Amino acid sequence: MKIGFDAKRAFFNNRGLGNYSRDTIRILTTKASQNEYFLFTPKTKGGRSFQHGKASIVAPSSFFSKALPSLWRTSGCSKDAEKLGLDIYHGLSNELPYGLPKSIATVVTIHDLIFLKNPELYPFFDRYTFRKKYVRSCQVADRIVAISEETKKDLLELVGVDERKVSVVYQGCNPIFAKEADEATQESVRNRYSLPTDFMLIVCAIEKRKNHELILEAMHIGHFDIPLVIVGRPSAYKDELMQLIHKYKLENRVIFLHQVPMEDLPVLYQLATLFVYPSHFEGFGIPILEAMTSHTPVITSIGSCFKETGGEAARYVDSHKAEELSNAIEEILTDRELAQKMVKEGDLQAMKFSDESIATAMTAVYNSLAR
Repeated sequence: MKIGFDAKRAFFNNRGLGNYSRDTIRILTTKASQNEYFLFTPKTKGGRSFQHGKASIVAPSSFFSKALPSLWRTSGCSKDAEKLGLDIYHGLSNELPYGLPKSIATVVTIHDLIFLKNPELYPFFDRYTFRKKYVRSCQVADRIVAISEETKKDLLELVGVDERKVSVVYQGCNPIFAKEADEATQESVRNRYSLPTDFMLIVCAIEKRKNHELILEAMHIGHFDIPLVIVGRPSAYKDELMQLIHKYKLENRVIFLHQVPMEDLPVLYQLATLFVYPSHFEGFGIPILEAMTSHTPVITSIGSCFKETGGEAARYVDSHKAEELSNAIEEILTDRELAQKMVKEGDLQAMKFSDESIATAMTAVYNSLAR
């Protein structure tokens, strides 16, 4: 089959949607190489390099489409897809272009519907844009890939999609997180970021729903000496955190790291004593899987999709109860056998999200659309 991907975010997004796009392309081009793949992107200059096998890159070719790359991605690329004779076009990040001919089957991956469940977390324009793009894509797609059972449930309840159209295919994890860094590399990263011997870690965008303040409150309650390292892109929410840090006199126990290169992330996970992720809502929670793959014990939240990702390996706490989080942190930090048990169970849980299982599941989706 000839399969096209909306690959803009694979080249130009450093967060969850970009990681999902890159991993999906990498997995399918290596584990399901019997297909021919095409990566549709408005441009490649300045974008990230990543493994995509023999996949062909499709970019705007005419003067008009080069001048208006966003318009090409929204609709103009449909003509290129038709010329290539695609069998399937897969929108990897919640949307599909307009104008695809009926001869091309369509798949869209929906990551989450948090903008519908918790609209107060998003500006009006974002809510309007997401609703227009995501809901329309669900309506026109031949198949919908949900990255978790939680997202599937939201699709049925909030958008009213036909359950027969929805397949759950979990997200994968970049294999660099499974590669253990040698001592020299670990020491180099530790020195580069001035990290202490022991520290707690959270990796995600620094925004309200990720709930960093709960960790600060738990640190205040538990009077922990162990520092917290916060890795992620800052937003206005960081100002709220700084106020809490000052209020609780945690200035010497919180370290912010921004713009950490991808190659350093696995080492940070491996160096961490504990990964803490008290997010309120997620579509999948890829940092949980990254931490488990890196052999680091995980505390995360009750509810949402978190149990799907963490299984029995993670410790779960109420994302509104700082004392509960404080108790969980203290227990894991003081019980070495418990921490080692969580690491071993995390290794087993991470195996459920192997490249092979994801390739098999996604290929089944594609084969169901064969015409």
